[in-house]
Amino acid sequence: MSVETMKPKNKNRVIITNIILITIVIALAVVPLIVQKNAEFAGADSQAEQAITELNGNYQPWFSPIWEPPSGEIESLLFALQAAVGAGVLGYGLGYLRGRKKKEEPVNNDLHR
Repeated sequence: MSVETMKPKNKNRVIITNIILITIVIALAVVPLIVQKNAEFAGADSQAEQAITELNGNYQPWFSPIWEPPSGEIESLLFALQAAVGAGVLGYGLGYLRGRKKKEEPVNNDLHR
């Protein structure tokens, strides 16, 4: 059911819910930057490597990467691409399951008027 075909009360509820969710997402991104003004937001890999080195200076990795990206920007690009593909697969799967469920449900025309 699209927002355009909803009753005004339900349409307003959906719009308010979306605004609240967007506000929460923005707050989750901005609040850490405000609270920790001079903090360094390093990746978990570098923090883990630093912690391991502090605990055991003689530690030798079990293996080395097959290929390392030539720069941090390319590494970030590949990470973002991986996240986008994962989100696409997840969205497709959830949409498929919802569509299959809707297809299986009987349609009652009295409720859609």
